[in-house]
Amino acid sequence: MDNNDILVRIRYALNLRDTEMVEIFKFGGLELTEDMVKKMLIKSMNPYRHNDTAEDQGDVESKEERIRCKNSMLESFLNGLITYKRGKQDEKPESSESTVLKNNENPNNILLKKLKIALSLTSEEMIDIFAETGIIVTKGELGALLRREGHKNYKECGDKYARNFLKGLTKKYRG
Repeated sequence: MDNNDILVRIRYALNLRDTEMVEIFKFGGLELTEDMVKKMLIKSMNPYRHNDTAEDQGDVESKEERIRCKNSMLESFLNGLITYKRGKQDEKPESSESTVLKNNENPNNILLKKLKIALSLTSEEMIDIFAETGIIVTKGELGALLRREGHKNYKECGDKYARNFLKGLTKKYRG
């Protein structure tokens, strides 16, 4: 899935309006207009690729009409979603290590972590959300998906898991 597809799925699952999306991006430190957000929510021709480079194959998807969501933009949205759902947190003098999406990194693991935080989900609730879509995830597997990259038990989250988790969120929040 590309980042635009992730945004579209989160917006639908949580039933967010365009004005709320603008506000969430603002909480994440990114100033976007409602028109820009609408252009980001246009589905891509090929949502099954990570596209954070400026010019890659098939990027002729009418540049005026569609704005590609880069990893940095997705991360701003997810950080803003945490603030939107849970409120502004007081800054600690020793800020802990933050997760930063690199250009060609798979955003799915960070997506799961930040949605878990934003929606105040427990591990059991996440397992139930996966089970809702027919994906069986054990507590150990979920822990591996939520680990920091580089940890010995880290497991990369594939598109199948991320897509089904977002589908499960849709079933949970939209009925």
